[in-house]
Amino acid sequence: LKAIEARTINEQIKVCEIPAPTFQEEKRAAWFKERFTELGLKNVRIDKIGNVLGERPGKGSEPILVLAAHLDTVFPEGTDVRVKREGAILKGPGIGDDCRGLAVILAVIRALDEAKIETDGTIIFVANVGEEGLGDLRGARHLFNEELKGRATHFISVDGIGTDLTNTAVGVVRYRATFRGPGGHSYGAFGLPSPIHAMGRAIEKISRFQVPKRPKTTFNVGKIEGGTSVNSIAHTSWMEVDMRSESATELDKLEAKFKQTIQTAVDEENQARPNKAPVTVELKIVSQRPAGLQPADSSIVKTALAAGAALGFTPGLHSGSTDSNIPISLKIPAITIDGGGSGKGAHSLDEFFDATNSHLGTQWALLIALGIVGVK
Repeated sequence: LKAIEARTINEQIKVCEIPAPTFQEEKRAAWFKERFTELGLKNVRIDKIGNVLGERPGKGSEPILVLAAHLDTVFPEGTDVRVKREGAILKGPGIGDDCRGLAVILAVIRALDEAKIETDGTIIFVANVGEEGLGDLRGARHLFNEELKGRATHFISVDGIGTDLTNTAVGVVRYRATFRGPGGHSYGAFGLPSPIHAMGRAIEKISRFQVPKRPKTTFNVGKIEGGTSVNSIAHTSWMEVDMRSESATELDKLEAKFKQTIQTAVDEENQARPNKAPVTVELKIVSQRPAGLQPADSSIVKTALAAGAALGFTPGLHSGSTDSNIPISLKIPAITIDGGGSGKGAHSLDEFFDATNSHLGTQWALLIALGIVGVK
């Protein structure tokens, strides 16, 4: 793996220059189907939701490990995704998240074949869709609820850079709150309740929420829109709100508080403009991810830690919202690991990846996988 790391880096660049916004992963998926076929995987296919799968059968019936990386990026269509290289530094949107993970799983296949390793269990390699944003983990959901339901026994997602692992699945619930009212001229109809004013009241109240630091719980109003002109009372406005917690209980509390706050804001706006057509609000969940924990003393985590130690580093245990949320919620042993290297700027146009000693991430993924499926 160390010897072929230059090739792995080149594939990391190549895949990154194929645009793959969430819900538009088709071109990158087609490229991966070709690579899986060239590398000799069995039963290579693109499932009905867009995941690319290829299998490397073992000599026994179990375990069956899914080793995955996600195809999609947060960047919209039209983003310049060309990668600039300056020595060991690669700069480009998505170069670490998750072009690195995608390159790693291809390198693992090559290493297994080069060493002629026969495994006891089967490894199913997956390049999946829908990990980012409102993709809502749809690729992982489909894998475990339909495509591989009752078959997969373990799951590893390679996602991001570094040499740490995620074993705490952060729960997420995201809402779109849509405010509606009669609308009218800003001067002639002055006094009508305003959807934008109601939304503003809600945002101000949300900004004052108090949440625990442990378990870490967060909230964010990430997107707002509404109105038609500066001299019109809006007839509609909406916002999207992201709430997260390591604890399902704390997330439930935050969600309940959010709902109450939205209604309070609407009531206040209507009370400030009595005897007028009222503002109403509609709440819709646009994304929801389950919280959960893969315990530090579980076999899959201990295997990952031991593999890191064998390579000379100590992986840190972290929390996050990743494809592993789904199998963890289903009590299937699962972790998300970094793909090696270092860098910063994930989800920004300034994202960069430092390939210094990045082969350690690829070696780590291989050792963990072999520790799970067993070597014949």
